[in-house]
Amino acid sequence: MTRSCSELERAKAMQIVQRPFLVVRAPGSGSEGTGDILALRGDMCFPIEVKSSKKDRIYLSGRTKDQYNALKTTGEDCGLLPLYGFRLKGVRGDSWRIFKVDVDGLTGKLRHLSRSVPSLPLTKTGSQFLDWKKGMPLHRFIALISKSDGARSIESLPDSKLLNSISN
Repeated sequence: MTRSCSELERAKAMQIVQRPFLVVRAPGSGSEGTGDILALRGDMCFPIEVKSSKKDRIYLSGRTKDQYNALKTTGEDCGLLPLYGFRLKGVRGDSWRIFKVDVDGLTGKLRHLSRSVPSLPLTKTGSQFLDWKKGMPLHRFIALISKSDGARSIESLPDSKLLNSISN
């Protein structure tokens, strides 16, 4: 992911090393409500549905709409913040964008985090879809979740110490 990123994007993405997640491919990937992968850490857990396309928009219908609805239900039933990771093929730099599935009943860190992550936009008829241009770049999301519980923020470091912070 970081090979074609700028130095700042790479530094922000590498913050995850300080507070890593266990990432597990969900059994029966694509099963209702589980997403494709689960990212787990002591203070956060995200079911993540992964999509990739050469086009910058993906419209949800049929099976993909059912996946969205199941993620929403699972998030509300379990108090989780489901996410979509959308990779735009052919893009240099950070080609991933993150979107949240709007769920009710979040508490604590997930509720606070959900305020910063964009929701899937809506079509004129009110259906959710993925618009790569409206998502949060993955390196920004990683920097955001790496800030919690005393992790050093990359934004607080002077430029001269930026690269040293990830090499130590």
